[in-house]
Amino acid sequence: MRSHEKRVNVCPRTQGKYLVSVVLTAVFAIASLFGTLLFSADAVADAAESQAVAQVGNATYASVQEAIGHTSMKNATVTLLTDVAESVTITPLKGMRNVTFDLNGHVLQADGSAVITVPANMQLTITGPGTVAGGTQPAVDCRGTLHVKSGTFTSDATLMRFAETDETSAQGSFSDGTFIAPTLFNLLDDAKNLGYVTVRGGEYRGMIPAGLNTLALLSGSFSDSSNLAPYLADSLGLIPDGTSGDGTGDGMFHIGDLAISSKQASVELDPVDGLQRLSADDLLNLTETQLNGIADYLLVVDSDQLQALNDQIDSAIQAVGKRKAFEVVSQNITITAVRNGADDVIDANSSRGAGPQLRTSDHDGISAQVAVTIKAVAEPEKPEEPGKPGDPEKPGKPEMPRSGSAVQALAIISLLLVIASAICAYATVHLQSSRLHN
Repeated sequence: MRSHEKRVNVCPRTQGKYLVSVVLTAVFAIASLFGTLLFSADAVADAAESQAVAQVGNATYASVQEAIGHTSMKNATVTLLTDVAESVTITPLKGMRNVTFDLNGHVLQADGSAVITVPANMQLTITGPGTVAGGTQPAVDCRGTLHVKSGTFTSDATLMRFAETDETSAQGSFSDGTFIAPTLFNLLDDAKNLGYVTVRGGEYRGMIPAGLNTLALLSGSFSDSSNLAPYLADSLGLIPDGTSGDGTGDGMFHIGDLAISSKQASVELDPVDGLQRLSADDLLNLTETQLNGIADYLLVVDSDQLQALNDQIDSAIQAVGKRKAFEVVSQNITITAVRNGADDVIDANSSRGAGPQLRTSDHDGISAQVAVTIKAVAEPEKPEEPGKPGDPEKPGKPEMPRSGSAVQALAIISLLLVIASAICAYATVHLQSSRLHN
């Protein structure tokens, strides 16, 4: 009986300990599960954040295209967060027309088509440092409006393609940036014209095709000037080979106001080295005078001044031929830039740089002067004339002896003079004695 009661008394305590253990185990399991869930959520968040390539406002997105689709009137800027290979089209939410793309120092690379496509009626502004790399594709295909304010754009083919069709007309504006491709601008396949593209700054390393009638160049630097003249605005020209601080040229052509420059504003001709008459082109080459690349203008040399210089050259040539003296002379010659087609520049011998385009300019009549000096020629000394052959030489006066015989002769003459003086004295005394005796 006691044994049974003891077992009965022990069972409730054992059951209590068991319940406490179960509860503790359950609490620990719940805590572990909660921690695991928290860790998993953080890991998912970190993974999502590490995959973000673009940002709009405070929201990040796994693709640039997705970010473009989430732009709004409040947040219309897509910021690149990392280098990414993706070809994108500017298609924001309905009602949105303007998107700004900030390269943010990263690279957006083509993936199967043009890196960026701007549809008709859409406007894209590109800012910030960074690169849009087309590879074998264009960097941009544009049927809408494109504004480039900075960045580097590259392609192994055509860099930028624009289109004006019956329905829409593309517009482009470039204020800064670096643009590198074999062909910088051209038409899309279905385009009738380029649209309206204006270059206001930047560095352009590549060729611009001829015939892009609505392309306007207002500023910038270009590596290839072969087709640029028709696109230059009025009064603008190309200044070649900009010089850096160490005196080396950068090989670029920089758009600037029309100007004339002469590397040799003063030259000297030496008759001893040979002279010949100069044409207008000879003078331009001699003085290295050039116009700033604009095809609408010609360099014209003043014909009267050039003729005066050639007259002096003729005189110097004759003086050298006749071995006569020629004094130094200097001739100033005016070189003027005039619009091609003017009536006073028809003579091909007095102009350079003819081109087919005509346009008016405030710079008509801009000119520069160069000076050409012809060195003096000294009159040569006359050589002594040799005696004529066959003529006997005229006998000269006998020379007085200049040795001891001359001394002897002088002594004899002196002795004779003394004797003559003595005779004269004796004769005089004798005559006086004779008179006294008489």
